[in-house]
Amino acid sequence: MDAVTGAADTVPVAVGAAPDPGVGVPVAVGAASHPMNTAQSATGTAGAMAARATDAGVMAAGAMDAGAAVRRRPGRPRDEDMDGQIVAATLAIIDAGDEVTVSRVVARSGVSRAALYRRWPSITTLIAAALDVGRTIPPEYPDGVDLREALVDGFGLGGSSVALAVSGYSEERFRQRIRLVMSDRALQKAYWQSHVSRRRVPLLNALRAGIARGELRADLDVEACFDAIAGTAYYQIVVRGDRMDDPAVAARLRAAVDVIWRGMVA
Repeated sequence: MDAVTGAADTVPVAVGAAPDPGVGVPVAVGAASHPMNTAQSATGTAGAMAARATDAGVMAAGAMDAGAAVRRRPGRPRDEDMDGQIVAATLAIIDAGDEVTVSRVVARSGVSRAALYRRWPSITTLIAAALDVGRTIPPEYPDGVDLREALVDGFGLGGSSVALAVSGYSEERFRQRIRLVMSDRALQKAYWQSHVSRRRVPLLNALRAGIARGELRADLDVEACFDAIAGTAYYQIVVRGDRMDDPAVAARLRAAVDVIWRGMVA
């Protein structure tokens, strides 16, 4: 799930989970998002688009969603090592704070443009796949799980600080992710649909089971509850500019969970 981290990702969680534990959807704060051609780079500047006009034309021709981007093509076996090279090169560019372009990925990965185009029809789907490296879909919660504890653990709030590590992200990479998706609405949607939204499912299912057992309010909107907690986590990083390893931030988030929990119980 992406809790905050988009929360979370390895476990229900994280802030970045935490902000997408699967944590949810990045909140637009002061930054304007705008539609972009899927072949366009993450920053979407006019100059960059012109510089990559040829790349964009070729990649746009095969555009598909991020999930479909990793399917094998009939008759041609996938070279998984090459896939890893391409994704690793993309992550290195992201971590360096540079614009992700086809030319840079080709140069850093050592693969051909043709090989890149066969695997990812657009730079958007490639960036979305790279951003998800190290994050997994958490398992379903067992019947009868303590739901309040599931919320706390799912969003990485079990210790004295927010567990961004649970999401498979360093805080620096998480901030880079926020920067990229906030500058490109197409990437934001692709990442949400193919990755973040799936990681929310186990915790949302646990909350729905709690409603069925009578532990939570019958009229409870579980999606809204998840977003409320994830949004609180994102606020710490995006608006307040705090670090998630600050014990005061963790205490503030746990207090927010307590307030939200009181409105959730039957």
